[in-house]
Amino acid sequence: MEPAAAAPEAMITNDAVVLGILVMILAFVFTTSSSHRPFFRKFYSVVPSVLLCYLIPSVLNSMGVIDGEKSNLYFVASRYLLPASLVLFTISLDLKEIWKLRHKAGLMFITGTVGIMIGGPLAILIVSFFAPSVVGGAGPDAVWRGLSTIAGSWIGGGANQLAMKEVFQPSPTLFSAMIAVDVVMANIWMALLLYGVGKVDKVNAFFKADTTAVTELQDKIEAYRLSIMRIPTLSDTMAIVGVGLGLTGMAHFFADIIAPWIETNAPYLEQYSLTSGFFWLVVLATAFGIILSFTRARKLEGVGASRIGSVFLYIMVATIGMQMNLLAIFSNPGLFLVGFIWLLIHGTLLVIVGRLIKAPFFFFAVGSQANVGGAASASIVAGAFHPALAPVGVLLAILGYAIGTYGAYLSALVMQIVAPK
Repeated sequence: MEPAAAAPEAMITNDAVVLGILVMILAFVFTTSSSHRPFFRKFYSVVPSVLLCYLIPSVLNSMGVIDGEKSNLYFVASRYLLPASLVLFTISLDLKEIWKLRHKAGLMFITGTVGIMIGGPLAILIVSFFAPSVVGGAGPDAVWRGLSTIAGSWIGGGANQLAMKEVFQPSPTLFSAMIAVDVVMANIWMALLLYGVGKVDKVNAFFKADTTAVTELQDKIEAYRLSIMRIPTLSDTMAIVGVGLGLTGMAHFFADIIAPWIETNAPYLEQYSLTSGFFWLVVLATAFGIILSFTRARKLEGVGASRIGSVFLYIMVATIGMQMNLLAIFSNPGLFLVGFIWLLIHGTLLVIVGRLIKAPFFFFAVGSQANVGGAASASIVAGAFHPALAPVGVLLAILGYAIGTYGAYLSALVMQIVAPK
């Protein structure tokens, strides 16, 4: 058997050049979205700006202009800029007000989890009626084994996905295909949620949503921001960047101690993602920001803390976008159909429960993304509604890490039962 041909190299491989392109894309989108020209006003009334920040890099990646897989920019953004943005967003946090969101936010998150757990088996059943070979297979190539890793990823995160890989042992070829389905479908789903953020009033009208709690939180934060707002000086901006990146460095320092210690002394905690350095990085950065919200550092919001945090976060959005290859859908369409049906079931269940409890779209989007996407993308989706809401996404995603292995394991057992023999 001849080795597979190497993928052609992207036109631009220098990360400095790619970063320049991504930041110019962001600058173009935000400049035009705030333009008063009729064309741009009409265009952005249809296409949300945050979606373009995500979609344009994915198009460049799909066309081979840049290569998100080989680039280090996502790693840098997720390890440095994301934690810094979480620190800066949580500085002005009103923890008591966020706590008021817990009932509907928690219910929608659990609904999303249940949707993933039952969505996999139902997707296998549906596809087996007209294309049993797509969801069949035997031994390590049994498709349900590969789908168990997607369940781990979509309920929890990367650590839960690898836990399912170790438990059910899909073949390397099958696991590679599942990684593609996971990444592409999760990214398309995130794009749809971001599109919904741009149409939030219409979506809330569909849900007949009671947006009081979310609106009150946003209004209180805006009122506080206006009460302390002043023109920032260079020292103010340096203080903001120093706090954001300084505490990110501190979070790295402690994460590098905590995660290896747990891995050595309590390896069974891996199922809760507690041996993951990234998990501790996100948790600690959020915790440091919450602690600062009780100090005078809270006044940094008045000189643009969340604005600089938003800059960091949107660079992160662009690097996530450049990870997606839209053309991968055509490489194994059967498996992508399974993923599509799976997410459709997940979304349908959220719509039903959301309408019953009149939940704002914020709870739908963040509850879903905390499952399917994890801490990074959940904070992005929550922050797209309002920067102050980003920690809600992180907190729910952490809950997903905790239950991901158990939920995925139960889902996988049912997938094994319903899969064609």
